Amino acid sequence: MSTETEAIAPPKSQLWETVKLMRHNRLAILGVVIILFLIIFSFIGDSIVPYDPIAMDISARLQPPSWAHVFGTDDFGRDIFSRVVVATKVSLKVGVISVGISLTQGTLLGAISGYYGGWIDEIIMRIMDILFAFPAILLAIAILAALGPGVENAMIAIGIVYTPIFARITRGSVITVREDVYVDAARNLGASDARIIFFHILPNVIAPIIVETTLSLAFAILSEAALSFLGLGTQPPDPSWGRMLSESRGFIQDAPWLGVFPGLVIMLTVMGFNFLGDGLRDALDPQMRDVLESRGV
Repeated sequence: MSTETEAIAPPKSQLWETVKLMRHNRLAILGVVIILFLIIFSFIGDSIVPYDPIAMDISARLQPPSWAHVFGTDDFGRDIFSRVVVATKVSLKVGVISVGISLTQGTLLGAISGYYGGWIDEIIMRIMDILFAFPAILLAIAILAALGPGVENAMIAIGIVYTPIFARITRGSVITVREDVYVDAARNLGASDARIIFFHILPNVIAPIIVETTLSLAFAILSEAALSFLGLGTQPPDPSWGRMLSESRGFIQDAPWLGVFPGLVIMLTVMGFNFLGDGLRDALDPQMRDVLESRGV
């Protein structure tokens, strides 16, 4: 391999070291287990639920948890367990797609802003500051007021809301490495700006982006639940965790199971992604990596 090629080659992947360190983080392992269960339910949920999640049976309305209905039934006689399981697919779909939108837009804008600087940086970051000025849920509501309610529009709204986070993280990371030796070597060899950004800079600043992606999945799912709670996300009769919480408000004292089980699933989902995100952050942080390795981990 030539000296020039060595100079611009990105560092070797540290995937195995990251996995090895995360194996000793019990909360991260718990997060992985929770997420795996959610993914499995999202794929096979429709085939394992005992009842049609939207079929109504007035004769079975507001039944408490039992062998026939593990999580009980709602005021329309619909099986809550079936609705919670099927809603898993909706929540994960919204989380993945909306974070995918944020990740793509934010990483691209942040990389351009950090690499070029100057007036380009000023314009992009001032737009991001404007978006940051609004509370996330209020900005999402405002976007949905313009686009209309629905799960597809909720994905777009959440994707826009979390774009500035990725833009700032990427920009800061790009600024720290844009003058490094391997970047200068790539410029001297005639590499285009696009090639430098996508093949030399971004692969070396990917760690904080990965961590933020994991944490943002939790916030995106929570945001979808909040929007559905307000009637702006998933529309009836389709099941949604947030929608189920909204429908349980009038039965908190008489039938608390209507809200308890969807709420617990939301809590476990957010905890799972947060545990995994914290574990990744510790494993990818060079200082924390040194501490763990010094302990023989």
